[in-house]
Order: sequence, then C-alpha cells, then structure tokens
Amino acid sequence: MTGGGIVGDRPRAGWPVAARARTADAQVAHKPATAGRPTMGTMMTEGRAAAGRVELRRPDGEPVRVLVVDDEPNLADLLSMALRYEGWQVRTAGDGTSALSAARQFQPDAVVLDVMLPDLDGFQVLRRLREQTPTVPVLFLTARDAVEERIAGLTVGGDDYVTKPFSLEEVIARLRALLRRSGFAVAARPDAVLTVGDLSLDEDSHEVRRAGESITLTATEFELLRYLMRNPRRVLSKAQILDRVWNYDFGGQANVVELYISYLRKKIDAGRRPMIHTLRGAGYVLRPAE
Repeated sequence: MTGGGIVGDRPRAGWPVAARARTADAQVAHKPATAGRPTMGTMMTEGRAAAGRVELRRPDGEPVRVLVVDDEPNLADLLSMALRYEGWQVRTAGDGTSALSAARQFQPDAVVLDVMLPDLDGFQVLRRLREQTPTVPVLFLTARDAVEERIAGLTVGGDDYVTKPFSLEEVIARLRALLRRSGFAVAARPDAVLTVGDLSLDEDSHEVRRAGESITLTATEFELLRYLMRNPRRVLSKAQILDRVWNYDFGGQANVVELYISYLRKKIDAGRRPMIHTLRGAGYVLRPAE
C-alpha cells in the first residue's frame, strides 16, 4: 500500500468491529469511500508484492511477535490486521496494566505503544517494560504535533515514534527498521535448506541428509531436528524444546525430550562423529562434527 492509509481518527464508541473497520477504511486519505475502491487488505497485499518486501522472521525462524497497545479498539484492529499481513504474530492490549501482563506472557520482539492510555501512560509502561525486557524496541504512537510527547518518549527510552493520524505502511516500515537494527528479526532465508556441517534439512521436501546419505525421520523427529538446526551452537533447554516442538510448557514431561533426542542420535550420529551434545543441567546443543 504505497503511502498507506491514514488512520488514527476516533469513530463512535460502541460500533461493531465490522462497522468500525469499514469506517476506518473509508477514512483513508481523509476522503469518502467510492464504488470499486479496493479494501485495505487488498491494498496491503498488493503493496507488499509491489515493493518486493523481504520477509522478516526471528533468528530461530519463528514469526516476529508484536504487541500493540492502544485503548481504541478500531485502531488496534487495523494495526493488528496490517501486521498480520506481514506474517507476524500480534497480541493487543487496551491499557498499561494489560500491556505489561501481555508482554510477560507473549515475549514480543517489538511493541507499538500509545502514549495516552486510561490507567498508566505510555511512558510509565515503557519504564516498567524495560525492567522486564531491557532491549525490546518500542514504537510510540503520539498525538498530532505533540512535540513534547515525542521528545519525552525518546528521552525515556522509546526507539521511534509516529504521530496520529498515521500511515499503516509507515508504522510497518518503522517497525521493520527497528527489528533489523535490534537484531530481533532477520531476513528469511531465500531457500528452504538448513545446513550445519555435513547435515542438511530441506524444510519444503522434508529431506534430511548427512554427508550425502539420506536419513528418514518421523514428523516429530523432523521438527526437533529443525529446531536444533535453526539454533546451531546454541544450548536449548528441555523446557524450550517442549514449548517449541510439542507446543506446551515444561511440566515434568522432560522425559519425552530425552526420548526423542535419543531417537535422533541413533539416526543422525550413529557410526559418525556426534553432532548432538548434552550439557548436563542445561540442555542440548547441535554443533558441526569436529
């Protein structure tokens, strides 16, 4: 969406979500909607394709996580929709207290934070957020022409700001820049093949080879190996592996990790120099064979 739709005006409280979305869509560039006008979703999709935008993902290959904090539901909905078109995971909060709770649970890679909130203001939220995650990038949303707010936001540690009403495309561009600079996101690999030493894994075809020899894995073994290969030389705890591969929190089920690590070792390391190593009390690490 070149130039982006201008959003940030406040439609009447209590309108249904669909009505608010249609109203906000009609406010693009502050002029009435006309027959045949493309929807915001179409514009966002076409804009991404036209720009040839490189997909950003977390260093471990997972989708980027963004927390959107704004007390206007229609604005939070629009921002969330735009960010999801980027392939990112989004969580929203309508006040400062909820934002801090969501940040602890969601562990976002970036935060879009409105200055004016019903309980804590954005500056207070930022200070407390920095106690939890000192380096997470924060993009402030400020009132139009509020120079004092912009200066204050940057002074207390905000990384960037946009003023209301704003372009959705501008918000995305600024977030992408913050994520790149912070190292919280990297460009997705142009190919689907992960390689560590003489071990390769094709994420599309699910083919796994070591030293050119094909290795057959079950679906769970494949997901476990993919997670290890996305994090080479990094020690991964049993709790992290459970959360990412089995999608539930650590709760006394560590034996399933040990079991599948042993399965992988029999297929990946058997008769070869080992790549999967155990660090007692810490977890597991995948390293190229010495």
